Amino acid sequence: MDSNYSTTNYESKAAQSALIKNVYLWMCAALAVTGLTALAVSNNPEIVSLIFGGRFMFLGLIIAELALVFFISARIDKISFATATGLFMLYSLINGLTLSVIFLVFTESSIAMTFFTTAGTFGLMSLYGYFTQKDLTSFGNLLFMLLIGLILATVVNLFFFRDNNILYWITTYAGIFIFVGLTAYDTQKIKQMLNGQELTEQAQKTALLGALSLYLDFINLFLYLLRIFGDRK
Repeated sequence: MDSNYSTTNYESKAAQSALIKNVYLWMCAALAVTGLTALAVSNNPEIVSLIFGGRFMFLGLIIAELALVFFISARIDKISFATATGLFMLYSLINGLTLSVIFLVFTESSIAMTFFTTAGTFGLMSLYGYFTQKDLTSFGNLLFMLLIGLILATVVNLFFFRDNNILYWITTYAGIFIFVGLTAYDTQKIKQMLNGQELTEQAQKTALLGALSLYLDFINLFLYLLRIFGDRK
């Protein structure tokens, strides 16, 4: 019995480690797709003109991004793993189209510096979330409420205060705090969700959904840090 339990426990730990590894591999793959797409588009004036020449194309891409995230999250149990992976990569590609604007506005050196700053911060907070023994659930709930407030404040600033400079910087530092915290919270949540899982398709889909969460944390943290470290052309 003890031998069988040890073997089962070892296999469970190995499966969890493999799934966690896949979370970060898929996240990194999505980030690579987004970054390479954004860079390629920024060097193609025709595509830049198509995306940003009119408000409707850019708005359509934003709506498509939101729809993909909601669809993947809501239908992850009903679609196949291959379909979920394809939709995730499609989302990262579309996100690259919209984020190509940063290469038009900021210098490449400041974008690179901000990326590595984001990667270092993200890595440290993800390690904290993975190894801490503290339950971050209540902290995560607080961050989610703050995120809703951040979205509302951003919309208000954009449409009613016409880019108020004070509110802009308040939302910038609040955004950094929120997504730094969410990185740790989401990492812990993913670890708990994958605990005891076997390498089934359902577990792979759960890991993929975790990769999407961490990808969104990374991208948002990067964009808020870019407000501070980005040098405009």
